Amino acid sequence: MGTLESYERGRGTGRRALLGAAVLGAGGAVLGLPGVASADARHGGGLRGLPVPTVIGHRGASGYRPEHTFGSYQLALDMGADIVEAGDLVPTKDGHLVCRHEPEIGGTTDVADHPEFADRKTTKVLDGVSTTGWFTEDFTLAELKTLRAIERIPATRQRNTLYDGRWEIPTFEEVLRWQDEQTRKRGKQVWIYPETKHPTYFRKLGLGLEERLAKILRTHGKDRKGSPVIIQSFEPTSIQRLDKLVGNPLVVLLSAANTRPWDFVETGDPRTVADLVTPKGLKEIASYAQGIGPTLDLVIPKDANGNLTQPSALVADAHAAGLILHPYTMRNENTFLPANFRKGTDPAAYGDVFGAFKAYFATGIDGVFTDNADTGLLAREDFLRGRGVNA
Repeated sequence: MGTLESYERGRGTGRRALLGAAVLGAGGAVLGLPGVASADARHGGGLRGLPVPTVIGHRGASGYRPEHTFGSYQLALDMGADIVEAGDLVPTKDGHLVCRHEPEIGGTTDVADHPEFADRKTTKVLDGVSTTGWFTEDFTLAELKTLRAIERIPATRQRNTLYDGRWEIPTFEEVLRWQDEQTRKRGKQVWIYPETKHPTYFRKLGLGLEERLAKILRTHGKDRKGSPVIIQSFEPTSIQRLDKLVGNPLVVLLSAANTRPWDFVETGDPRTVADLVTPKGLKEIASYAQGIGPTLDLVIPKDANGNLTQPSALVADAHAAGLILHPYTMRNENTFLPANFRKGTDPAAYGDVFGAFKAYFATGIDGVFTDNADTGLLAREDFLRGRGVNA
């Protein structure tokens, strides 16, 4: 770790400087690590060793293993991911935080095969959407531990179904212990990037996420300004609440321009994501967060045929506000790629993902979430080599 002196100038500014020093600026100076760029020189200190553009393992290595399992997290690290998104945090009935993409677990576990839980299947309204299935908040942790993870999108990733049933649902405390273990084994700091999922929904159920997350981080000594845990949420008020509870770097996730964060819907705030990505909106976000995680379409919009057009002003505007950008999500399969980077007609086949990575990296983004960390690392090498950096 490098110096934390910048933090003494104020928690928000210092926290942003640290995150920036770790991961900001694809166009920064060449680092001590060969072939990667860093903003250390620009920001004058902070954590060292995280390359930029930063490759973030989305739910682990979810292109190859069922997401949010230790099999997926471990593979992402083995592939060389700079940060692992471990995990999307949802609560159990008895208040534990576990890692699932959504509180509804019918599509990511074998719960449907457990007759003892058949009567738990129900329909709820989740952020305004009627959703039928099994929900983590209706299970104790002990009950969830009897389930096993399965591939979420088997039609696209049939090979991943080979691993169905192999891993259980991890708790966030288990993830923190795993992080420490991997840091010791690898001799370098492992970073993680958890997300608070549907925080307004859970707060109304009496299962507030932010306080539980802050307590766990404090218990493990990872709620501090220099802690290797970046926290993200699609709800700005969740990040604002966390800003008062922990010192960790914080990131606001941003969906499509015409959508509204659910906490805005609940409170009657009329603003959309389009309002949040204006210079004014970004300046406000920068008052309590250090970064944004926009959908890739906010970085480079697509035309009516799904082809990439010209980059928006978002990267420049966010950087002007002092924010880093970690957009989501790069995946290898045609079905997830812009139309002009697809190959053939099979939606599950791999397309020209290297070309797509190059287009997005060229905008100046500071990193990217990807289901395929190995592909992302090769794409970064290509990009840096093209800029005259030895990769």
